[in-house]
Amino acid sequence: MTTKTPPIALPVSAVTCLEDRAHVERTAVLDLEAGVRRLRLGPVSALAVDRTLHAELTAEHPATVLDARIVRAWTPRGPAAPTEDDSALRRREHALEEERLAAEQRRDRLRARLDLLGGLAADLLREIGEGVGFGESEVPRWGRELDRVDAERDACGEELRTVDARLQALTAELNATRRAVELAEEEPPELLAHVELTVDASAAGPARLTLSHLTPCALWRPAYRAVLDGDALTLETDAVVWQRTGEDWSDVRLTLSTARSSLASDPPRLTEDRLTLKERTSAERRTIDVELREEEIATLGPAPVLGLPGVDDGGEARVLHAPAPVSVRGDGRAHRVPLSAFTTVTSSEYACSPELSPLVTQVTRGENLSGHALLAGPVDLVRGGGFTGRGTLDFTAPGAAFELAFGSRDDHRVVRHTEESRDTVGLTQRTVVTRTVRLHLSRFSPAGEQGDRVIVLRERIPVSEVSAVEVRLRKEACSPAPDAVDAEGIVRWDVSLPPGGRRTVTLVYELSATAKVAGL
Repeated sequence: MTTKTPPIALPVSAVTCLEDRAHVERTAVLDLEAGVRRLRLGPVSALAVDRTLHAELTAEHPATVLDARIVRAWTPRGPAAPTEDDSALRRREHALEEERLAAEQRRDRLRARLDLLGGLAADLLREIGEGVGFGESEVPRWGRELDRVDAERDACGEELRTVDARLQALTAELNATRRAVELAEEEPPELLAHVELTVDASAAGPARLTLSHLTPCALWRPAYRAVLDGDALTLETDAVVWQRTGEDWSDVRLTLSTARSSLASDPPRLTEDRLTLKERTSAERRTIDVELREEEIATLGPAPVLGLPGVDDGGEARVLHAPAPVSVRGDGRAHRVPLSAFTTVTSSEYACSPELSPLVTQVTRGENLSGHALLAGPVDLVRGGGFTGRGTLDFTAPGAAFELAFGSRDDHRVVRHTEESRDTVGLTQRTVVTRTVRLHLSRFSPAGEQGDRVIVLRERIPVSEVSAVEVRLRKEACSPAPDAVDAEGIVRWDVSLPPGGRRTVTLVYELSATAKVAGL
């Protein structure tokens, strides 16, 4: 097989983009001859994984693929338009080439016009000679015509001399720029890959070739855009695709998958877990060491991995399809591909957790009506026709509810004050710690605003894991009484604030421990 044989084009027809690679499918119609033939197809990406190459022929007559391999060779780069990543010197060279080409075209047009004007002057002189022979005398008209033609020829000739001078200057500057580029930037050869295919056909005729392989340097992540209009929320799902495989994907069928093809290639590491028993000392029997620790309330999900964060698919491989053919350039930049959009009716609440933040945030809850799972990803938030910020969306199954926070309200203010007292009561020397939390809420409303607004306040109390420590919520001392207390120690109030109103919420709880407890 000689490399001078013109290759058969093998365009990309479908792509399945994974978390960190892509499965590329190519199709072409081959005009086969009877017998065994070797074909050269491509070019293809030089990053194609050889061991994943698979070729299949479909034809009316028997035709099989005997061998398929990828052959790579270093090839000098051909001329191409500069990009933003190229140097200023190379962009100047391209601009000079474009200007010189335009000047050459202008020079050719001027020369053609001069030739036409010369022919017009010759025709006019012949007309004058014939008119004089017939006894005609139109000296004023002949003079005006000759003067007009001469003026046109002079103007065209002057412009041609200007263009020739500019062309010479451009040629000299372009030659100097090219020499500077050759000295400063040595263009390395480009690694090109072709597929060499050996086929065996029983008869001549067309056959459809389907070839597929894996390619690295391609990945995707989900992204969303949420538009809130009153109680209606429109959620648009996009896929952000990056690829630098060395070739462009033009009008391909794009499939997005969360399958981790390389996950099973690394076996789990086995580490020794040794358990030992020892006798407690007398001091350890007399005391119980406790400590306060923070725990994040979370649901079950995939274990976090180090490095580039992957796609949270809920532990099950998900497949999404682009509704229309898409084009993704191989420039390594982010390309957004629309996947789906739906509108749902939401319920909103104004929530505040003063221990974490003094801001009152508008939180909306809606139902996933997209027909597919919403993977975890960033969300561009739009409210009232304007961009309000960016949030995150957790994994949401089809038909399940999801939450989105649309930023804080500037017309609300929450101030938090805490007090603590410690006392020892009883004959058992039981330690009692009393904590009081006061929350001051204010609503600043413009003139003419009406209607109360319900603010959902959430505070927390500790949750004990040992019987020697007890936590008690003093509801009689709370003002007002909490509306709900869950098993995780989250206390909630639904506080109604009128325009310009102020409210104070008080939370009181006790931590009591026996004398054996240390570290409280």
